[in-house]
Amino acid sequence: MSKRGEGLPGSVDTRRRRGKRALPDYYPFVAEDIVRLCRPRGDGLWVDLGAGEGPVALALAERCQARIILVDPNGEALVAAREAAASKGYADRIHTMRGRAEALPLADRSVDLVVSRGSIYFWDDQPRGLAEVYRVLCEGGQAMIGGGMGSNYPQWARQEFIRRRHKGVRSKGPEAYERFLWLRDPETFAAWAHEAELPEFEVVGEGGKAPEDPRAGLGIWLRFER
Repeated sequence: MSKRGEGLPGSVDTRRRRGKRALPDYYPFVAEDIVRLCRPRGDGLWVDLGAGEGPVALALAERCQARIILVDPNGEALVAAREAAASKGYADRIHTMRGRAEALPLADRSVDLVVSRGSIYFWDDQPRGLAEVYRVLCEGGQAMIGGGMGSNYPQWARQEFIRRRHKGVRSKGPEAYERFLWLRDPETFAAWAHEAELPEFEVVGEGGKAPEDPRAGLGIWLRFER
């Protein structure tokens, strides 16, 4: 599978809050990458897996006419997601389901696109979750699973975000930091995909780069299709 198309620019908020430079919202940039790389059917059925309060789904809803199902085990987060969707006029297109990646509450071959930003690191069984995602994809359906801030997210903001993130994880000790890096290693993603028996996949990005690296924050994604 190959990358397609070019990214779109986004706006930047450079206000300062509490003595720190405020970082722009990265969800629109993530949504741009998803649409650019996957080119999903715009009026189909999409799933945001591990959606939380729905920031990725809301950013996607601005760019399509698809119906979007938010799946998450946290019922309170899904309530907040529904309220946010209604406030933006998407109540008729955005719906929620409680569930986990390892046992998706969706029918076989029923979904055109599955996206998940940041949740795979917290799944109990990553290969099983990926196999479930593949199960629910319809013919030609695509998935983009992983984490990152969007390829067009400003470099200064990516590096500052990663600096803060690495500092926070390091404060938890060397074992926590080592696991943080392992979870974001391309070889780890490829191993999960092989164990899930995905027939074809692409690992996009190089994972947990150090804050001083210009590629920091570009993240890592597993892309595949049925």
